[in-house]
Amino acid sequence: MPHQREGVKFLFSLYSENKGGILGDDMGLGKTIQVIAFLSAVLENNHSINARNEEKPCKGRRQALIVSPTSVLRNWEQEFHVWGTFDVAIYHGTHRDTVLKKLKAGSLHVVLTSFDTLRIHGESLSTVEWDCIVVDEAHRLKNDKSDLYRVCGTFQTMRRYGLTGTIMQNKLMDLFNVFDWAVPGCLGTREHFREYYEEPLKQGQRISAPERFVRIAEERRHRLAKVLKKYLLRREKHDTIGHLMMGKEDNVIFCEMSPLQRRVYKRLLETPDFQSLVRKDEPCTCGSRLTRAECCFRVLSQGIIWQYLHRENINGCDSCPFCLILPCLTKLQQVSNHLELIKPNPKDDPEKQKKDEMLARHVLGEDAYLVGGIAQEESFLGLSETQHCGKMRALEILLAHWLRQGDKVLLFSYSVRMLDILDKFLIRKGYCFSRLDGSTAMSVRQSLVDEFNRSPSKQVFLISTRAGGLGINLVSANRVVIFDPNWNPAQDLQAQDRSFRFGQRRHVTVYRLLAAGSLEELVYTRQIYKQQLFNIAVSGNLEKRYFDGVQDSKDHKGELFGISNLFKDLSEEAFTSEIIEKHDKRALNFRIKSFPGVLKTATENRKDDSNTEPEQTGNPLDSKSDSGHKSALQKCTGKKHTKDYLSSVLKAAGVIYSHRNEDVVNLKRKALSKKGNDGEDNVIRLDSDMKDNVLLPMTKKSTSDCMASCKTMKSTGSKDGKQQKAKSSLSVGTQDAGSKLEQFEGLVKFKGMGKTEFCKWLLSISEDERQQLLLEFKNRRTV
Repeated sequence: MPHQREGVKFLFSLYSENKGGILGDDMGLGKTIQVIAFLSAVLENNHSINARNEEKPCKGRRQALIVSPTSVLRNWEQEFHVWGTFDVAIYHGTHRDTVLKKLKAGSLHVVLTSFDTLRIHGESLSTVEWDCIVVDEAHRLKNDKSDLYRVCGTFQTMRRYGLTGTIMQNKLMDLFNVFDWAVPGCLGTREHFREYYEEPLKQGQRISAPERFVRIAEERRHRLAKVLKKYLLRREKHDTIGHLMMGKEDNVIFCEMSPLQRRVYKRLLETPDFQSLVRKDEPCTCGSRLTRAECCFRVLSQGIIWQYLHRENINGCDSCPFCLILPCLTKLQQVSNHLELIKPNPKDDPEKQKKDEMLARHVLGEDAYLVGGIAQEESFLGLSETQHCGKMRALEILLAHWLRQGDKVLLFSYSVRMLDILDKFLIRKGYCFSRLDGSTAMSVRQSLVDEFNRSPSKQVFLISTRAGGLGINLVSANRVVIFDPNWNPAQDLQAQDRSFRFGQRRHVTVYRLLAAGSLEELVYTRQIYKQQLFNIAVSGNLEKRYFDGVQDSKDHKGELFGISNLFKDLSEEAFTSEIIEKHDKRALNFRIKSFPGVLKTATENRKDDSNTEPEQTGNPLDSKSDSGHKSALQKCTGKKHTKDYLSSVLKAAGVIYSHRNEDVVNLKRKALSKKGNDGEDNVIRLDSDMKDNVLLPMTKKSTSDCMASCKTMKSTGSKDGKQQKAKSSLSVGTQDAGSKLEQFEGLVKFKGMGKTEFCKWLLSISEDERQQLLLEFKNRRTV
């Protein structure tokens, strides 16, 4: 494919200059085949199989090392044999010494090894004079303090290449560490990067950032993109193989917790362990000038979790009470997912079981009988009960609807115990399913995948997010459910791409299930924050400014960061939806002041549209629930009556709010830029949904120029206007009004916009972009 040839050229150009770099293509674009083609060139591996067999070992032979997760080592080996005539060996397990001898004798072209093997036995491999090194899933090098990072830095070659579609997963410093390994010094020192790029970009993304901060962030964004362009090649699916696929819709569904879940969640927050964290900064009750965390409440004699953690040291540890953070977060996540998870696990050691039993007895209280008591439920009936779990109720409805119409579903969870519960649920419902988790032997994983892809009877694939998030291809599925969100957004995106990749012939619909009013809302909003930083730093995109919090900032914790936000009771507020709605109101107020003419026309058009048919918005839920949230599901099958039916049923099941993740992040139609009198770029943020913030203030001149440009493009009264209209038309040849209307509606649907928003976007783009749109639309229809 063209993008793969471009990737090979990119790697070869860096190789020729004795430099490293990152191939950062989106997942599923064939990074493996690009590397094999690249190595065929640099290792001069262009022989036939017979010629290779006659080739003798040579100590001067160029050799390459490839490091990858254990789960995909065999896949790499297989691909090398399919696409080349390489002598390949895996440096892993009991065959390490044999492989090392062959390597030093010059009998091998390529050596494959895993991250763990490299971390433990890397010194042996570091003595080899490698021509180049390739690290698959290079984001694993994000921690410069890890043993893996240290070992990878000991190899002498400067031809270091990383492969990853998620080069930055949590923090901007992740980006620096990966690039500093691949191309040492390309982003300056760590201190320079933090001061010059990281802090300005984060501060400029604050919703309350002063104008000066926003301008500096915009300038640094451009500079970073310019530097990274030399060493990073990143392409996304919609830019490369989008015309060969039917698209993906990423829905985030906020499920109301059951009344019992809410009661347990509140009781948990009121326990001494949680209160010690929530109230840590309050003055101590003893009258000293210290805080509670520094004084009398550092040691918690009544804290069930605290007592277990310090069972061998009753005086606590140096980290008290902050040592409670992770265990307390785990308990909140368990209650958000399923109440069965808070009960003691028979597989744990007796002391942990005793601690969990005490905590479960306390938080379940008088309601324990509703969930079968304190002991873990063993019966199919009890484990598969959906009455007391908001997300299970929604899942039950979605699965029943999808499987009736012949869809195949991937169901992800990062918790093995949650997988066990879902396993029992699927058995009780009589669904035919497969399961893959960390305990599944590597030797049978591919056979499970092949069976699911081939067999029409296999309806659901139950998968551990960690074990099944990489290296497997499940394009036979067109529905993906992520039962519990991960703090790392890349984990959820990798899970989605098991289905949404090259070879997928159906539209893929993703549903992320969140427990509304719980910690999971904060997990998801932090995902938004991290995804936006990724888009700003790696893709060079502009992003909406939703939050006032700044990651790792003591002065700007805002609504996202800090312990108080982690353990805040969100059950009485619409946390995520209110953040988005406040953003939209601010953006609207700006447009009222800056673009009164355009806004007036848009308002009139909306009124006209409302007299004909309701406009489709990005929110998959379009009605109101009793709690005041938006509710009901959009685009489940494309048929209005089916959508309305499913919407009403989901509403009854407690789905209280939903939106499409792509409407919140990953902006594509970013900006109109025009040079002002001062020579600076004055940027208007004009997205397809017209709901984003303005990143940079505009001068009066640039505002009027933009307005004049829009008016000129709208004008069709004069002959010149008619000629311009004919030139820019998306119709081909002579078409009647009905055909043009059909094509227009097809384009609107193709872009996933409302009619008004599509028209505004169309007016804002160039002639070349319009022609490209038409080409992509025609190609999509042909497939």
